[in-house]
This record gives sequence, structure tokens and C-alpha cells, in this order.
Amino acid sequence: MKMSSALIIIDMQNDFCHGGALAVKDGEKLVGPINDAQERFDTIILTQDWHPEEHSSFASNNSAEVYSNIEMDYGSQILWPDHCIQGSIGANFHKNLNTNNSNLILRKGCNPKIDSYSAFFENDKTTTTGLEGYLVKKKIKRLYLCGLAFDYCVFYSALDGINLGFDVFVFQDLTKAINLKNSEKLARKTMIEKGIKLINFI
Repeated sequence: MKMSSALIIIDMQNDFCHGGALAVKDGEKLVGPINDAQERFDTIILTQDWHPEEHSSFASNNSAEVYSNIEMDYGSQILWPDHCIQGSIGANFHKNLNTNNSNLILRKGCNPKIDSYSAFFENDKTTTTGLEGYLVKKKIKRLYLCGLAFDYCVFYSALDGINLGFDVFVFQDLTKAINLKNSEKLARKTMIEKGIKLINFI
């Protein structure tokens, strides 16, 4: 089972943890259990938000309110606080996260014109990150997701994963939600409807 499975650890970065620019409540408390989970997998993938300062999804670059919405070429876009800027301390992985066992570190959100929640596609739903090809070449069939945040980057990664034909599991006790406008409940409902399995690690 280990050989055909991968653990995908989503965005366990300083800016999503306590004191960060886009902190998810208690996000840093996931680090220890996620380190424990790594012991069960041969293939471990880390994703890392890696935004240029001029990123179009930042409210500051649109003279708009944080968490407001604007229309982009690819559809509606939430405007976020400036976060995970390339090379910044906020973009670094949490200092206690074990990164030594990872096979791949995938950076996303690098294109200043398109946001990227999913580990598979940018938000235009057509520009790929290359992750699918990597997993196919390694003959990975089952994906286990954890990290931050449950209702955005974990959710969209899980959705794209199952749409691409992978068996997708989310360790719901190894993720936390931002929960904007009931987004946690909606993400949970959608994942269940799509056949994504919500399980517990502990």
C-alpha cells in the first residue's frame, strides 16, 4: 500500500500559522501529527505557496478590501492579505515541520496573474503544475492530503485529484479551515459528494 500511495502536505508555512499574515487558527498544532504521519509513506510531497510581491490576488495590489471578491479573466477571485511572498520568512515552512523525507517540493501561485489553490492546477483550471505526471510516472494511485487550509488549498487539491482519477483521502484531523462565508461546511459537503474520503489519522 505504501508504494502506491502518496502523502501530500499542503502549505505548512509560517504565514498560515500563528502570527502569520494569513494565519489559520491552531494551524501550527498540526505540525507534530503531520510529522508522525510521514512515517507511514514512502512518497511525500510538500506544496508551498510562492507568490511574487505583485500578485494579483493580493488586496493591496487592487486597492480593495481584504477578503472581497473581484472578477479575473478566469472567474471570481478572493483578495487575500499579502502572504507567502517569495523568499520571505512567511513563505518558509514551519520550523518544526520535517522536510527531510519529502520527495518533491512543489511551489504554486508563482504566476502574478493567476492564483493557485490546487496542487494540480492554477485557478484557471487549465495551467498544470506537473504533479499529475509525477504521480502517474511513480504509479501512485492513492493520495492522502493534510495541511492548510481545509476549505481552500486542501479542498481544491482533493477535488482536482479525484477528477483526475486518483483515490483521494483527506486526514480531516490533520487540517484546519479558514472558514470564510461558511466555506468549511461547503467544502466538506462537496468532498463527500465527490467521493473524497474524510478520515482521521489519530
